[in-house]
Amino acid sequence: MPISDLRALHAVIGQAIDQIEKVYQSQSPPLEYPALDVPYYVSQKHAPEVDKAEELKLDPAVFSAANQIVAACGQLTATVHKPFFQLVEVMNAPNITALLHFVEQNHIPEILREAGPEGLSTKDIATKVTEIRATIPGSTPVDIDPAKIGHILRILATYHWVREVTPDVFTNNRLTSFIDSGKAVEQLKVAPQKKYDETDGVAAFVGMSGDEVFKLMSRLSEWLVNGGLTTNATNGLPLKLAFDTPLKYYEWLEEPGNEWRLTRFGHAMNGTRYWEVAENIIHGFPWEELPKDSVVVDIGGGIGSVSVILSQAYPHLRFAVEDRAPVVAIAREAWGSKHAELFDSGRVTFHPQDFLEEHQPFEVPGVGTVSEPSVFLARAVAHNWPDKDVKVILSILRRAAGPHTKLLLVDNLLPYACVDDKADLDSSSQGAVRSLVPEGSPLLPNLGKASANGYILDISMLGLFDAKERTYREMDALTRSAGWKITNVKRAVGSLWAYTTAVPI
Repeated sequence: MPISDLRALHAVIGQAIDQIEKVYQSQSPPLEYPALDVPYYVSQKHAPEVDKAEELKLDPAVFSAANQIVAACGQLTATVHKPFFQLVEVMNAPNITALLHFVEQNHIPEILREAGPEGLSTKDIATKVTEIRATIPGSTPVDIDPAKIGHILRILATYHWVREVTPDVFTNNRLTSFIDSGKAVEQLKVAPQKKYDETDGVAAFVGMSGDEVFKLMSRLSEWLVNGGLTTNATNGLPLKLAFDTPLKYYEWLEEPGNEWRLTRFGHAMNGTRYWEVAENIIHGFPWEELPKDSVVVDIGGGIGSVSVILSQAYPHLRFAVEDRAPVVAIAREAWGSKHAELFDSGRVTFHPQDFLEEHQPFEVPGVGTVSEPSVFLARAVAHNWPDKDVKVILSILRRAAGPHTKLLLVDNLLPYACVDDKADLDSSSQGAVRSLVPEGSPLLPNLGKASANGYILDISMLGLFDAKERTYREMDALTRSAGWKITNVKRAVGSLWAYTTAVPI
């Protein structure tokens, strides 16, 4: 790469920082960008200017500029870093996954939150961890080596996931605080199994990712080379290799002994809403145009995370959350006392429904029997299933749809890592495939590392379900095969999450 290309990437970073500074300085009074070393706990109250500074990170101009910085830095690093050093980091990335999982499972973010900005020594951290572990029924008392805690936290500090204040003394930073459940250490001693109740679900996501997803991915290559690359590869999924079960993932979660995993999964899915901002969910579809008491069916909606957000923004609508019976059974309890008015009023209701079986009419308080809903909302559903199963799901919904029923698919639409010169799409969907960077930019058309989350999720879906995130072309072909036609695609600047609206053909 010529020096001029390196300078072009450097210029992208400088221009993006200028854009961020412009937004923050335009506030009254001007605000500072949130510091990495300062924790921000979502469970706590903050000064108005602190909350505003955090909120501005999701401003479209700031969010877009941040993506430009991440993409440019990733491309610069790939260019100038010694290839072997990069190889070592990539091949040993599971080390970081394992250590973050250890930190979350042993409640170290909560321990460090209570210690405050001065931090806590590795000796005191080890003592606190031992105290909590001793309350777990059937656990065996162990002496935890503070030196090992230090080595674990130091590599995480090197990756900016915690801060070492003085030698062997650590404190939370902005990233560690993000995986803090908000629970008091004393609460965790009394009821560690309720750690994720009434939380934002991020800690649960770390727990799930470090447990079943991490173990599944360790068997992915073995599965792929032994038949996983064929067009009919569902038999012998990595789940079977990792957990010695013939069941599919959701069926396995519902097995006796996995009750805590099932509960954690529901909370983890709540945490995944951070993949997109609430504004995208609220404005991804013209909800305000639906008549009063229109019923939106949230298929595979889990404990109703998205429906709760939408019901708060659009009180004139009713949301019916459908999922497998074991998930529906724990939904209300998972929310605790939060949002009780939504559930008690019938604005958000829960219904058992397997979306691989014919869709059944259901009752909604104040509305009556619903057989042809206004909207079928399928958020993060299609990416869990191979094409043949998605076609079954969409065909079932098509048979249950009325002439004016809309289908809203909320999934990543993955751009190519090159310019798609031969895209043959109608004008309403051009935004689904256009380059995510300005013409002439030195960045990859898909924003490179800034978009990595979508492609990582794509491979996670491959390992979990022999499924995938899809390109627009793949999604268009799939919906048409099931009797739906895409009419609109909407997504925020720099985001791979797309709101794809389809109507019956």
